[in-house]
Amino acid sequence: MPDDEHQLFLVPPAADDERGEQDPELAEVEEEAQIEAITEAAESGAAPDADVEHAELWRREQALLDHMQAIAEQARHVPDAKTLRFIDWMREKMCPELPPFGRPPQGRPPRWNDRRVLVFTENREGTKRYLRNILEQAITGTDRADERIEVIDGLTQGARRKEVQRRFNADPAVDPLRILLATDAAREGLNFQAHCADLFHFDLPWNPGRIEQRNGRIDRKLQPAAEVRCHYFVLPQREEDKVLEVLVRKTETIKRELGSLSKVIDDDVERRLRGGIRHRDADRLKHAIEKADLDEVRRQITEEELEAARDRRDDLTEQVERCRGLLERSRTWVGFEAAPFRDALSCALELPGAEPLARDSGGNGGGQGRATWSFPALDRRTGADPTWAATLDTLRPPRRRDQKLADWRREAPIRPVVFEDAGVLGDDTVHLHLEQRVAQRLLARFRAQGFVHHDLSRACLAQARDSIPRVVLLGRLCLYGRRAERLHEEIVPLAARWVEPARRSDPLRAYAREAETRTLQLLEQSLAGRPEWMPHEVIQAKLLAVAPRDIEELLPQLEPRADEIADLATRRLRERGEREAGDLEETLRRQRERIVEELDRHEGRYAQITLDFDDDERRQLQTNMRYWRTRLDQFDRDLEQEPARIRAFYEVQAKRVEPVGLVYLWPETN
Repeated sequence: MPDDEHQLFLVPPAADDERGEQDPELAEVEEEAQIEAITEAAESGAAPDADVEHAELWRREQALLDHMQAIAEQARHVPDAKTLRFIDWMREKMCPELPPFGRPPQGRPPRWNDRRVLVFTENREGTKRYLRNILEQAITGTDRADERIEVIDGLTQGARRKEVQRRFNADPAVDPLRILLATDAAREGLNFQAHCADLFHFDLPWNPGRIEQRNGRIDRKLQPAAEVRCHYFVLPQREEDKVLEVLVRKTETIKRELGSLSKVIDDDVERRLRGGIRHRDADRLKHAIEKADLDEVRRQITEEELEAARDRRDDLTEQVERCRGLLERSRTWVGFEAAPFRDALSCALELPGAEPLARDSGGNGGGQGRATWSFPALDRRTGADPTWAATLDTLRPPRRRDQKLADWRREAPIRPVVFEDAGVLGDDTVHLHLEQRVAQRLLARFRAQGFVHHDLSRACLAQARDSIPRVVLLGRLCLYGRRAERLHEEIVPLAARWVEPARRSDPLRAYAREAETRTLQLLEQSLAGRPEWMPHEVIQAKLLAVAPRDIEELLPQLEPRADEIADLATRRLRERGEREAGDLEETLRRQRERIVEELDRHEGRYAQITLDFDDDERRQLQTNMRYWRTRLDQFDRDLEQEPARIRAFYEVQAKRVEPVGLVYLWPETN
């Protein structure tokens, strides 16, 4: 029998041998045929006096096979070097009391610290399952071991994916999840940086763009850690790892020199590695990647890509600055401040007899350095309005998929609230703002209170650090557009010096601007603090008796003051309508021009373009061109109608002024 017929049996294929890529079933059939042929040749050529020698060889062969099987069985459940190194890292960084692999914990269950880690593997079911099984064995017996590991892969459903992401971003003191195994299905669109600054590439991809996308899950904005650590494994004896190590270094160099990874560079590296890393080519690939340089044409394409990226970044920076200006102008216009907003919510809670917001004592909890406040459980009060349960759901932690609504409401606590953005991801607290559902419902208590001139029934007595008694009539101005759309709402104050009725020769007269500003400052200072004492009961009774007369004297002066404010607000609303209509018109014109250019370009070159197209591509192009023509007609209608509709929206159609309260500021010294 020729020697080459037994080549596969006698000399197994190396890692870079093409026979190693042969179909497993065909390889198995070929191997069995060669074994049968070798056995038949050996038996047919054996002499009778060689039986003893063959029996000895057979015994030695069986002993060798038994020894090999014993070695294989012994190593069957032993982790590979990468996994053992990762377990050692876990012991060093995450669970100091974790025993070596294979040894059960002694004494109390080992405890975990708050550190989390994200581990990426290639999209291979075997690797992922193997790694999870080994890690579960390694942490068996530790504190809450069955809740420490989760997986996200391509089969993870959307709701399940969100639940795992929520748990991984939750406060480690609340959720025990510490290790997240992920395939490349999680390398885009998911954020894991809230409480994680460590990432492992258990399998390192050959595409530098994929490496960057993986790292971007934790190396991104709102990452509270000062340093992010992205790890990968290198086995010195593996030629493939030497090439991949060079790839990582090259990726870092490209990002440092060019500021971003280009698709051209991604494609170049991926092309070099497309055929795999053969042992005989490892040195060549390593040097090629180290010295890789783009030719002039591809360098120009790369520079154009990067220049376009820089333009987009500059445009984004400009938009951010513009948004900051809009935010600041909005704050000035609305006059929003966190403290008065919080006090208003507390007052709204106290109206039905509930407890006000209470600042949490000790530490800042989940507020990430911000003060947190406890919200009362309105749905659990005796005789509570049952509709509050749905409103308070916005303050509870997210509900698990398998959790019933009633169980969730009973078990899930109302989270603390904050009034300033913490600047990090997480769901430990709820940011209360003007558009938050709970805040809107509480503030609606005040907005829904309507008054007529003869029905003013709310008066307040406060003490001021001043020697002059003052009175403030508070009115509410509302401007309405079409269909009773509320365009503007503002409190109109009218302040005056209070005079004893017996000493009045004329009705109370409103202050000028300077004195009114001073009065409002005193009012804010008084409402912000808690008075140590109240004026004497005699003074309270006197002011209560004279309140109707004071309202009667001040009310005629409220309307002119409200008219001044209404005229200013109307002008600003009209200016806003003109500005928004102009912006919309400009946007529509730009979009129309782009479609006209695209349509002209395709119509002019239609015959040439479609030469290389198949029937489906030609039909798709025709469909696109018909759609563009339809959009042009729609743009013409929008340009005629939409700017005018926006201007009409901001036109004031009705005005309403109503008194809402009377405040006496009584001197502390009197």
